[in-house]
Amino acid sequence: MAQDIEINQPQLDLQSGESLRNHTIRARLYGRAGAPLIIMLGGISATRFVAGGSDNTPGWWSALVGENGPVDLNKVQVLGLDFAPNDQGKAQTIPLSTHDQARRLVAILDHLGIQKAAAIIGASYGGMVALAFAKAWPKRVRALCIISASHRPFPLGVAWRGIQRRIVRMAIKAGRPDEGLALARELAMTTYRSAEEFTERFDAAPTGGDPTRFDVCDYLLACGQKFTKTMTPERFLALCESIDMHRIDPTGIHTPALLIASRSDQLAPPEEMQILCDELAGPSKLVTLDSPFGHDAFLKETRALGVHLCRFISEIPHDD
Repeated sequence: MAQDIEINQPQLDLQSGESLRNHTIRARLYGRAGAPLIIMLGGISATRFVAGGSDNTPGWWSALVGENGPVDLNKVQVLGLDFAPNDQGKAQTIPLSTHDQARRLVAILDHLGIQKAAAIIGASYGGMVALAFAKAWPKRVRALCIISASHRPFPLGVAWRGIQRRIVRMAIKAGRPDEGLALARELAMTTYRSAEEFTERFDAAPTGGDPTRFDVCDYLLACGQKFTKTMTPERFLALCESIDMHRIDPTGIHTPALLIASRSDQLAPPEEMQILCDELAGPSKLVTLDSPFGHDAFLKETRALGVHLCRFISEIPHDD
């Protein structure tokens, strides 16, 4: 059973001092009413459809969330969220922080009458939002699971994303915004995965004897074209900038936390997540997946993740 939730806000005041006007917060709630609530947040491409949409299409984490799954909808409720900005137009270029996204989560919890979530499981950008939530509203979540994310952006990732944004802005000025967005996504895909995976997956030989085409480039072209069907250039710019503005002091987070890294992640490497683990004020543990899928391990290594998430949920502390 799933329920779509919409909250219309005349104005959302942002950490930057600016505001989003006529803002709508969209979320989706799965599972049995009254069961413990698990908030699940993914990367900037993720939506509220964690375990599937109203048309029975799979959700972005359906492999982990479902009845009798590692995140068992017979035992818990799961809440997914659409990140802001989620409307069309120039207002999307207003900078939002991970704290702003966390405030939107608070509004959803208030709307549902839920004082405290059992846990937030956040991957990539969603992990950053989870840390911001725990820092600002520590009494509203019992446990955190942070996957492929840290308390600050990794410098190499900032460099790559800066190039992506310059590509998109140049394309917008040239009147070819979707082409620029697709090209930025192609570059992004090379940062999400690893050299090891690309070597195993592609031979980088000309396709069909055509010296201008290669299998790896065809793959990236398809990724870029697909991305433009679900993301606007303005929204991409806002969310990409939000990642690079993210800064949270982990010494102020006391919520128990499980951290999960991928050994081949170029954007949130295990060494960076170990720093987060060491600086968190509450009980914390870091596990590292032996995966060739880089930053996208949270989407690809569902079997290994399922084991860790099942254990994590079973160990969520209860209130006194």
